[in-house]
Amino acid sequence: MFVPYFTKRHSRQIFAQKRGGGGISTRGKIGGTGINGSDSASERASTKNHSKVKSRPLSSTSQKGGKDGGKGGKPPTVPPGLPFAGRPMGGGTRDQVFGSKTYGSGYPGPSRRGVTHRGFPFHFWPVVWGGAAGGAGSGYLHNTEYGSPENSSRPGGAMSQANFVSNSTGTAFHLLADKSTVASLISSIGTNCSHSLAEASSKSPTAFNTSDPNAPKPEQAVEYYRASSAVLTLDGYNNTATLSNDTNTPDAPLPTGIDTTLLNCLNQTIGFSVPISNAGSWSAGPEMGVIGLFWVLSCLARTLL
Repeated sequence: MFVPYFTKRHSRQIFAQKRGGGGISTRGKIGGTGINGSDSASERASTKNHSKVKSRPLSSTSQKGGKDGGKGGKPPTVPPGLPFAGRPMGGGTRDQVFGSKTYGSGYPGPSRRGVTHRGFPFHFWPVVWGGAAGGAGSGYLHNTEYGSPENSSRPGGAMSQANFVSNSTGTAFHLLADKSTVASLISSIGTNCSHSLAEASSKSPTAFNTSDPNAPKPEQAVEYYRASSAVLTLDGYNNTATLSNDTNTPDAPLPTGIDTTLLNCLNQTIGFSVPISNAGSWSAGPEMGVIGLFWVLSCLARTLL
């Protein structure tokens, strides 16, 4: 059994690299008519370690429900005495990590808006945006049951961010998740996407400060992952569907002229490298808070019994 904090697991390089370093080989490009093309569910990653994981482009819709291929069966629950006791946890698999632009996506099974009262298929808690609702349709974005972004009790530590800037167009993306996840993904992205990254890109996580006017915002989300516990955002994107009462409102198209090569690389690398916890594996870093560590260790032990 691999135990976080006490045992070290080296992250595996999951993409075939181009000769000369930094390249990425994957078939999961953004397809269709360009930026908002449809999913290519039959395409698979060109990688030995993840040969059974579906390569996914960015979803063309985010409001519709859809099945992610749940495995069935009743999952274990969070033990008594821990936060969210009795909620289902564990059982999520790598091929269920990809979500869409909707907050509440990236869960196994049918998708729905929001994260209220949901379980923890990957053991990590959903990202929280903080603040108060900014409009009639945006209340679901400001759930308080998981605490503030600064809550260090969450598995992986308090929420953090990293920025990734294109060296060709200046397009700026942000990754938002717990500190341990962000630190892990900075390393993976640096390996797989170095051919597209500007020097200004993050080398280490920084705290997610909701009072910063330049901080990532929910309407900038281009993809959620791992039960909405990680999200990729795009500076300058304003998806008004996120703030609408009408869940059938289509997503706003991404801006033209952005670096889609970097976007595809970020999307695939996050999906295939984001740390997950299930009955068969665990990956996390030392930034996890003591309470969060105890929560995950207890859940993981129960999963493996």
